[in-house]
Amino acid sequence: MTAPSRKPATPYPRKTAVADSAAAERFRAARGWLHTAHFLTSAPQLEHLPPVGLPEIAFVGRSNAGKSTAINTLTQQTRLAYASKTPGRTQHINLFGVGRQKTDDAVLADLPGYGYAAVPREAKLRWQRVMGNYLMTRESLRGVVLMCDPRHGLTELDDILLEVIRPRVEQGLKFLVLLTKADKLSRAEGAKALSIARLQAGGGEVKLFSALKQQGVDETAELLWHWTHPQKTDEDASAESTEGKERDSPP
Repeated sequence: MTAPSRKPATPYPRKTAVADSAAAERFRAARGWLHTAHFLTSAPQLEHLPPVGLPEIAFVGRSNAGKSTAINTLTQQTRLAYASKTPGRTQHINLFGVGRQKTDDAVLADLPGYGYAAVPREAKLRWQRVMGNYLMTRESLRGVVLMCDPRHGLTELDDILLEVIRPRVEQGLKFLVLLTKADKLSRAEGAKALSIARLQAGGGEVKLFSALKQQGVDETAELLWHWTHPQKTDEDASAESTEGKERDSPP
């Protein structure tokens, strides 16, 4: 009895394989770049921040939106951004340098969380002024990443922040809403949260993000690379990543 003939396996499309490989290399290069993040300085007031002169990306959000976790996940570090046991108590702007071969080419700015009820009203008002001044006047600012828990959506305070940066967004400031803790949503809930946030974001990009499941991490890392290196191509990023690995490897 002859064995039934088997249907030949469908070959993996070459163009798709090449595209996937190129995307994986871009993601790896962008995450390797973010992994170099290191502490630069901390300042309680805007006037205490140094004029670093490098493109800067600010991370903002409510105190319980998972901002510190997202920063640590993107940089593949455990305690770069400090998450206070009492949300809202950290009241400094923290700057982190990013760049290969020990040469910074960008800065990440971790702004204090806002809106937590346990913080005295005077402190809230003071930090609203500090953050507003930073977002409106910081010359080196190139992009803003707003963290939002999609189970609660963008709040009134988030809307106020969006209004503050809207004039700069219209002038070219990059803007991204990260819907953190996306692992707590079903597929349908995630799609709905994306649709709603896109309507509220007013032209900014929106992505689902989960530190636990690594959802959206690669795409966000690549986006931040492009924000701070608009003149460079993906080939440049890959070449720099390769050079960095060769220089860092033992002879």
